[in-house]
Amino acid sequence: MIRLLVPLTLALLLAACGSVPPAPLQGSTVDREKQPNLKSPTPTRKPTAVLKRGGGFYKDDGPADDIPDGLEDIPDAEPKWEPLHKPATKPYVVLGKEYVPNNALKPYKVRGIASWYGKKFHGQKTSIGEPYDMFAMTAAHPTLALPSYVRVTSLQSGKSVIVRITDRGPFHADRVIDLSYTAAYKLGLINGGSGQVEVEAIIPGELSGTAYAQVTPPARIASNGEGDEIEQLAKRMVLEEQPVPTPAMAAPSSDAGAAKGIYLQLGAFSSADNAENLKNHLLRELDWLTESMRVNPAGGIHRVHLGPYASRGDADRVAEKIRAALGYRPTIVSR
Repeated sequence: MIRLLVPLTLALLLAACGSVPPAPLQGSTVDREKQPNLKSPTPTRKPTAVLKRGGGFYKDDGPADDIPDGLEDIPDAEPKWEPLHKPATKPYVVLGKEYVPNNALKPYKVRGIASWYGKKFHGQKTSIGEPYDMFAMTAAHPTLALPSYVRVTSLQSGKSVIVRITDRGPFHADRVIDLSYTAAYKLGLINGGSGQVEVEAIIPGELSGTAYAQVTPPARIASNGEGDEIEQLAKRMVLEEQPVPTPAMAAPSSDAGAAKGIYLQLGAFSSADNAENLKNHLLRELDWLTESMRVNPAGGIHRVHLGPYASRGDADRVAEKIRAALGYRPTIVSR
């Protein structure tokens, strides 16, 4: 019996010696040495900016997914004489505050907080009808003539840029200008989202000055019977530039497709395009809203309405939330 067990034991030992050793645990030192190419993927592009919470750009906005190289080398806007965009010269109301835009190029100098707007508005129509380009040297301002040019200087870094004003905004109580992404980048305002700046109007061709000249030269005096025609033309031009009645004072009336009820009036414009522009901005800024927002044209005024609400109390609560977010409170209207 013993003689039979010995050969069997030797066979088992030989089989054990010839077997393949167990594979090392995944991730062990031996495994990494044998497979040096196994490593976790790393991003190929570092984030351009680390954005702080509570920054000055619009909610859920930010830099584009792919930021082009060489933003620092993009040249400033080059001031030049341009005809003013007539629809942008009319008074308008946003969130209960009346804005009276300049209808001529005038001196301007102010200090305050600058913010910037990015990908959420990239490609959207601006107040002068041009698409917004977050990589161009442009900005938005509530009342400066459109288009016009300003020098913006960071009070922290001392850096300055020249931008072309093409849009309306910002409509926050504590801000004086909204910069394009590139303009904010060149001023060093991207990381914080906003910053203290000085905004100063400049004269095309005289960058050291702050006062604008007239856009068009005075009409020549005619001596051959053309005087009456020129005088009438001048009168028409003056009349066209007179401010329209304050939009907020005009009683709203509902259009055929609007339901009667209680609404929040977010803005009122003589220009339909500017009303649509504000609606698009606020839909992104106040993305927590659940009510319908629409432009209600009546009597030559285009009003941006939110609602309807079942009661004035419901409208009051939403109006207060908007005031907390933007610093201004919309008007409650019934139609």
